[in-house]
Amino acid sequence: MPKMKTHRGAAKRFRVTGKGKIVRKKAYNSHLFVEKSSKRLRSLEATQEVAPADDRNVRKVLGIKNRKG
Repeated sequence: MPKMKTHRGAAKRFRVTGKGKIVRKKAYNSHLFVEKSSKRLRSLEATQEVAPADDRNVRKVLGIKNRKG
């Protein structure tokens, strides 16, 4: 059986932390910055853990077997 390929689009959007969590960037941070407050923009800079409902699917496309730790 051939090796499973990583979904390259997903690989660019998600990363795995040292403890095995999957994190993503927040949405609404690419344009129309004049309308958004500085406080809101600072909040959008941070990464966020992937929702539990999406976690299994993201791991599948990234080719990650299970959660570490």
